[in-house]
Amino acid sequence: MLSQIQRFGGAMFTPVLLFPFAGMVVGIAIMLRNPLFVGEALTAPDNLFAQIVHIIEEGGWTVFRNMPLLFAVGLPIGLAKQAQGRACLAVLISFLTWNYFINAMGMTWGHFFGVDFSAEPTAGSGLTLIAGIKTLDTSIIGAIVISGIVTAIHNRFFEKPLPVFLGIFQGTSFVVIIAFLVMIPCAWLTLLGWPKVQLGIESLQAFLRSAGALGVWVYTFLERILIPTGLHHFVYGPFIFGPAAVEGGIQVYWAQHLQEFSQSTEPLKALFPEGGFALHGNSKVFGSVGIALALWYTAAPENRVKVAGLLIPATLTAVLVGITEPLEFTFLFISPLLFAVHAVLAASMATVMYSFGVVGNMGGGLLDQFLPQNWIPMFHNHAAMVFTQIAIGLCFTALYFVVFRTLIVRFNLKTPGREESEIKLYSKADYKAARGQTTAAANTQLGQAAGFLQALGGSANIESVNNCATRLRIALIDMAKTQSDDVFKALGAHGVVRRGNGIQVIVGLHVPQVRDQIESLMKTPLTPEPSTMTEAVS
Repeated sequence: MLSQIQRFGGAMFTPVLLFPFAGMVVGIAIMLRNPLFVGEALTAPDNLFAQIVHIIEEGGWTVFRNMPLLFAVGLPIGLAKQAQGRACLAVLISFLTWNYFINAMGMTWGHFFGVDFSAEPTAGSGLTLIAGIKTLDTSIIGAIVISGIVTAIHNRFFEKPLPVFLGIFQGTSFVVIIAFLVMIPCAWLTLLGWPKVQLGIESLQAFLRSAGALGVWVYTFLERILIPTGLHHFVYGPFIFGPAAVEGGIQVYWAQHLQEFSQSTEPLKALFPEGGFALHGNSKVFGSVGIALALWYTAAPENRVKVAGLLIPATLTAVLVGITEPLEFTFLFISPLLFAVHAVLAASMATVMYSFGVVGNMGGGLLDQFLPQNWIPMFHNHAAMVFTQIAIGLCFTALYFVVFRTLIVRFNLKTPGREESEIKLYSKADYKAARGQTTAAANTQLGQAAGFLQALGGSANIESVNNCATRLRIALIDMAKTQSDDVFKALGAHGVVRRGNGIQVIVGLHVPQVRDQIESLMKTPLTPEPSTMTEAVS
């Protein structure tokens, strides 16, 4: 069950990857429409500059205005066991069908369900427009549920053979037919139950607003501590992209009110207290630097150059774009204690910042969120908050360094480059030596993906392949057929997590390409299975 939940969480990250660029475009465009930055003349409606900026901004809103649709179509990429493209098509038509059913039932029997479908789909009405369809505002929750149901139908019936005279309905058509029938009761149950769920969400929002600093600490701690399990997507998802804290999600709400907040002189915490639940990116921007400095400082002097070569790109990835796994998994496997301390410090940093009035949409890194969506647009009227945040962040950078250095030295933790824990850049020759092989020309041609496939026990040992931001998530038939963690690390992996018959290989930001290559190799294998190759070598 945990493996399936992790797989689902990893699939959620596929549409999430579209948000950083869209957020940058919207943030910069809103800043360029602000007369405080570019002057009154350039922001006049009849000015060509303002018109061009408006057009670009509208394009940037594409992702935010279609979040349910994106989550519905994006999930099958990670959840479908085969023919992911066809699964996306089946989910798209089924999701739209579900919304059309909701619209028709609501317009016909709205009084029975207690829903007024004659109302305008505005904020607070409980209604919204999805692809031009007036329907219940189920946010990304409805999209995720429907996508999961239809993808399960796809996995079960896509390859089911039908009689010859029904052959035209085989494959995707058969999946859509079954999903069409399933969407009818799904629409009915949604109309029956979702209005009650909306009342519960409103109560949750009221509770979180009143929870204050404690709520921020618990949220941020869970978002960090659950990263090794892959379940952190279920913590931040409902807050950032869903209605847990504010209707529409913090990401969309903040972008919609960005210009209003930037021009107001009232404290941001008073304008948007829910922004405390989007401060977890501060541990990425400030905490990562302190961690990296501690790992470098505690390395043996002769290894510091090599350690720096590994830590600098990992730290820059965390600081600039908010992807921390390459850095965090560097020390997670060596000492879970350090990761637990990291989660506590991250939660404490966010809580202290919130207590001093820092709020916003800061779950990512400098380039995608901090600068375009927060610091630059808010600087004119909220410079004090920005300086406060930076000051607290730098204090925690120092605290991270002191705490990590103390723990590494006190417990003699074998972090990269310490004493006999030598750090080196592995080559293909090192991998062959680790495998005890002298002839593996195919690996040279096919690269990292082929090496991972062999280390996993070959395509026959793989049940399904998935990925999140930096990790391959693979369900195996027999864990015993896999190679040791050292083989994966020799191929360039940052680490390996094993649980039952599920394995996670931390690859890096290029993991989508590696996954595609592995799936291609599984369909048309160009190398012999490990057992065959071993026999040939021997």
